Amino acid sequence: MSQITRRQFVKGSIAAMATITVAGTKSSGQVRGANEAIRVAVAGLNGRGSAHVGAYAGMQNVQVAYLVDPDTRTYARRLQQVRGPAPRTVQDIRRALEDRNVDAISIATPNHWHALMTIWGAQAGKHVYVEKPSSHNVHEGRIAVQMARRHNVIVQHGTQSRSDAAWANTIAAIHSGRYGRLLVSRGLCYKRRNSIGNRPNGNPPAELDFNLWLGPAQRTAFHTNLVHYNWHWFWDFGNGDIGNQGVHQFDIARWAIQGATLPRSVVTVGGRFGYSDQGQTPNTQVSLMDFGQTKLIFEVRGLTGPGYRNQSVGNVFHLEQGVIAGHRFFARGAGAGEAIPDMEVARRPGGSNHFANFIAGVRSRRRADLNADIEEGHYSSALCHLANISYQMGRNVAFAPRARVTTENRDFLESIERMEAHLSGNPHNLRLAEMQLHVGPLLQVQARTENFNGNAEANRLLTRQYREGFAVPERVG
Repeated sequence: MSQITRRQFVKGSIAAMATITVAGTKSSGQVRGANEAIRVAVAGLNGRGSAHVGAYAGMQNVQVAYLVDPDTRTYARRLQQVRGPAPRTVQDIRRALEDRNVDAISIATPNHWHALMTIWGAQAGKHVYVEKPSSHNVHEGRIAVQMARRHNVIVQHGTQSRSDAAWANTIAAIHSGRYGRLLVSRGLCYKRRNSIGNRPNGNPPAELDFNLWLGPAQRTAFHTNLVHYNWHWFWDFGNGDIGNQGVHQFDIARWAIQGATLPRSVVTVGGRFGYSDQGQTPNTQVSLMDFGQTKLIFEVRGLTGPGYRNQSVGNVFHLEQGVIAGHRFFARGAGAGEAIPDMEVARRPGGSNHFANFIAGVRSRRRADLNADIEEGHYSSALCHLANISYQMGRNVAFAPRARVTTENRDFLESIERMEAHLSGNPHNLRLAEMQLHVGPLLQVQARTENFNGNAEANRLLTRQYREGFAVPERVG
């Protein structure tokens, strides 16, 4: 494997690097013994970064070797979580990737960095744990998968439900056919999201390298709604709640549909209702995806309200013989329900600990040991992106959704009616007659080629314009 010099690594753009294989880890091509230390660099130290540092710091023979964040104010709290030798603190992930003794990187950055950092890590020969969603758009997600395969590294996606025994058992019961065919696989993200207000543009704090924080995104003015959490609600950096919390439930909904990758079509309606603020992404969405005999419906609600079949952030499965919700089966949707019986489910190393499952995969170098390989993460993340593309291509219409959507699927229309009742009822009491609904087009999807069947406008939204030095390549090899 050819070496890459420090100067090349720092100065070269990702497009140039796409043709270079980096021998960046002492473990490349080797199975690691249980007593041999795995050295991890954690990138992105706010929010989920705490869970990453805490997980690795608590594992035997795993060392947090680097803490990486463009904001140096994040270091102190994470250093306190680490026992033993103090990790190095750096602002640029490339400093950690240059270190041949680093075995893996664990990514908890904002979404717009996820795929590029995965790609850089794979090129440097590092194994990768990447938070959900695995990408900011469909194209870069596929490139991340291809780069992981090309460089033969282990990449785990942060959809932790894949390591959850109860979910594995419920999915196995659905796949067994004991409750009949799966008709509708429904994901729910009913999670309160308050107004973020409006923050003025200004200068970034001295401790923050804002150029590094922006990374692949186009240069924009700094304001405090970006750093550290509310970037989720801006299209350049996040994917709304459908790609934040919702990707977990999307993953479970797709998991329940045997063999599902991408749908035949997608349509989304919604809006940002209940307040006026700086956020751009919808706080209310209903999406329909066609997987043949099974339809996938996803609902996002950012305003308070009751759950659906006692689920708020969760999944509901509509089958021929009844409904599964909360890991219980309700015959024809009624009664107290019954627990899902124990099914025969293959368990992989690490138990219910998703990080431990990743480390087990790093030691064995077997993708089959992972509960959430990067390609599974790519497909589930792509569902979020497809739904958002339909929304972004939509137009505002008078709030008469049943007369406006371009599908007559009764389950989808029923979901929109419930959304309407949610907005107009207590405690929100929104006057729908004075509002507009954002209605996206019904888009035909080519699952094999991961595009929109010649729809140029939709296809443009499968990728983005990248800044020089932070570009995801058009292709691998």
